[in-house]
Amino acid sequence: MISPLPSWRSLLFVPVTSERFVAKAHTRGADAIILDLEDSILPTHKAIARTALAATVPRVAQAGADVVVRINRPLDLAVADIAAAVMPGVAALMLPKVMGPEHVRLLAELVSDREAALGMTIGHTRFLALIESPAALPHLYAIAAEPRMAGMSVGGEDMATELGAIPSADSMYVFAMQGLAAARTAGILPMGSMGQLANIDDLDSYRAGLRRGRALGFTTASCIHPAHVPIINEEYGASDSELDRARRLIAAFDAAAADGAGAVAFEGSMIDLPVVIRAQRLLERAAAWARAAG
Repeated sequence: MISPLPSWRSLLFVPVTSERFVAKAHTRGADAIILDLEDSILPTHKAIARTALAATVPRVAQAGADVVVRINRPLDLAVADIAAAVMPGVAALMLPKVMGPEHVRLLAELVSDREAALGMTIGHTRFLALIESPAALPHLYAIAAEPRMAGMSVGGEDMATELGAIPSADSMYVFAMQGLAAARTAGILPMGSMGQLANIDDLDSYRAGLRRGRALGFTTASCIHPAHVPIINEEYGASDSELDRARRLIAAFDAAAADGAGAVAFEGSMIDLPVVIRAQRLLERAAAWARAAG
């Protein structure tokens, strides 16, 4: 049985071997912590990082955040990573450089075997796919539809490098939107932003990229700096005033529908069913954040 879809807004990367970052990870307010075994870990430290996982998972989860582990792409490393990372306290694996559905199925088979060996429910461990190569773009819908998939992100430094482009909102826009459409079709989290992310100190630009991302339909973003977490939660979350408006909008539509109308004027705008559906989804996500917060 596949675990329920998470309602994450923010996911914070933490190198599993960095005590300084691990010690404070649970205080950052992220919905999920990504313990990284990939880019932030030197090749000579991979084995040490795997060994550290078991003790690190409960530490970063102590305030209620879910735990994700980003594994490595090469198969020999991925096999060892999965053996170390699959455990009851890990909600998902982040899969870098996914090439197609067969790639996902191979890793899913390894994960199922590990879950069975540990006596876990088969399907407990969800997947987050990172699409980082143009060669994977024709397979977006098939990747997103794989049963363990919980979210997908398209673009980034690797994608830009293979395209010969500078990573930016402009260069990644078309591919990110293709990924968003595939994610929405499969009913999983569309992950991403539409800002220039290279300068981590430019918080105004970072917020603007998230705001644009939300307007386009993205719901979830990962980050490498703790200062980004509250910004993601604000921009991909909902304020009290937004939630209040959503409730009033639904009530106005329901009242109109009871009188036989399919659309109604609401605070200067005409609203119909698609607008109501967006408001309902916002309230559902807010309820999920509240449940996760305890």
